[in-house]
Amino acid sequence: MLIKQFFRYIIPSILSMLTFSVYTMVDGIFVARGVGEKALAAVNLSAPYNSCMFACGLLIAVGMATVIAVELGKGEKDRASRLFTQNLLVTAAVSMVITAATLLNLETIALFLGATQDTLSSVKEYVGTVCPFALFFLCAYNMEVLIKTDGTPVLSMAGVILAGLTNIVLDWLFVMILGWGVWGAALATGLAQAVSVMLYIVYFTRYSKVLHFTRFRWDLRIYRQTIPLGVGDGITEFSNGIVIFLFNQAILRLLGEDGVVSYTVIGYVNTLVLMMMSGTAQGMQPVCSFYYGRGEWDNCRKLKNMGLATAVGFGVLSWLACVLSGGAVVSLFLERTSPLFEASVKALGKYGSAFLIMGVNVVTGAFFTSVCKVSMAFPISLGRGLVFPALSVALVFLAGDRDMIWYAGLISEGMCLIITLCFLRLYGGHRGGGERNRKQQNR
Repeated sequence: MLIKQFFRYIIPSILSMLTFSVYTMVDGIFVARGVGEKALAAVNLSAPYNSCMFACGLLIAVGMATVIAVELGKGEKDRASRLFTQNLLVTAAVSMVITAATLLNLETIALFLGATQDTLSSVKEYVGTVCPFALFFLCAYNMEVLIKTDGTPVLSMAGVILAGLTNIVLDWLFVMILGWGVWGAALATGLAQAVSVMLYIVYFTRYSKVLHFTRFRWDLRIYRQTIPLGVGDGITEFSNGIVIFLFNQAILRLLGEDGVVSYTVIGYVNTLVLMMMSGTAQGMQPVCSFYYGRGEWDNCRKLKNMGLATAVGFGVLSWLACVLSGGAVVSLFLERTSPLFEASVKALGKYGSAFLIMGVNVVTGAFFTSVCKVSMAFPISLGRGLVFPALSVALVFLAGDRDMIWYAGLISEGMCLIITLCFLRLYGGHRGGGERNRKQQNR
């Protein structure tokens, strides 16, 4: 029963995240084929901005989803709907602030992202086109997470797939047929998010099982609880953008713009793998939070173990794909006759070793969030999302070894794995002691 419930939630979640990754890759493929390698580098330099928007959406959504799932576990359906409605309005307000701040500081943001003289105009064009759609980026991710909590994970997958198909069709139309270049790719991405939001609004307005739009009184104090819970997953999502940003800066200095083109391909693959891990984690979370709310600790432990096994399996398969089929992956973006092709294939094989342990860190951080262990979830997410990538890139950069830059991801995940295993051991010992004490009291 528990296994069936686990896969009922994680499969739609994984497929949703994979679809997101695929249509993100489609942007790169169409830009590379329809505009050129320099434009592809510009899209990659802009990628951390998109990650920032999605991270803001998760920051607001995941913590609230955890609280709502706990409330539903207690039978408090009315309060859950009030929190849901308030949270969506807060998300809309935050997105408007992001759009305004971006448009007022567009060139500064582009330069911060690493735009050079050759890529500055393209980066500004991409970010400036995407940012007015921040409302749809944040709300789409927010509702996609909460639809799972509402008990309809398949619809969350349908929304992402619809957005993905919309993006692919519009990319082909705008970039390949109409020749709108980077601007067309960014416009397609924004419109795709708007389509998914429309679907989710129809669901919550007419067909939702538990959560409904309803009148409420503002309770902003709840964010003292939900924001810390959402920080872990927000950082996990943003970590992809942070890693891309840090790598871009180091590679520009060590390898130049050609290295950024190679890393663009790696970045898309890294996003694909990370989304599989995050999909497993996010699919597991509402179920785990529900059982946590009911006090069923053993089910929480089993869900954690199933999540870890699934993520490790994805990691091994992804590493093998990078090693054995790297050429096929790189050929999606670069012609085999390109002088950058062979170097990119070798770099992908080296970077792929990080996938072997990435899933343990991502799923464990999400598990601690689902059982409200912020003191354990936050260090893991902050470590793998910011601290350890920065340390690993700095170490490689100081060493001055051009090839070692491709192992920085493995070094970062390895550092994070140490604290992840320590927290797992600490939590297991603490929980085990609690179980023994309860059994003794029952006797």
